[in-house]
Amino acid sequence: MVASEGFTEMRLRAAKGKLKVEHSILGGLRPVLERLLANSPQIRSVIPGVIRPVRSARGDQVRLRITTPTPTGWKALAFASGARQELFVNASMTRDELEAALATAQGLQNPQGNC
Repeated sequence: MVASEGFTEMRLRAAKGKLKVEHSILGGLRPVLERLLANSPQIRSVIPGVIRPVRSARGDQVRLRITTPTPTGWKALAFASGARQELFVNASMTRDELEAALATAQGLQNPQGNC
């Protein structure tokens, strides 16, 4: 496999930053995660996980929902374009703090009910 210049640059940038890209990312999700990481120093990393098709994720706008605490932070789900993606957020934030940070990253005024 021949690595193009753009692929190598993306891989190096992801490896140096807090966004750990091992798999594909839902369309429109990467800019939201980059804003989240840029504005929230308490977040150590975000690791996108499995993408699965769902009927409830209509439209291209990304919606995020925090689901479960983990030993290192929170598990969240991103919904867009007929799919959902798991996100593992390694952070020292409360649920309310993370919901507010997600709402800001998405450009929402009301952090409640963004999904």
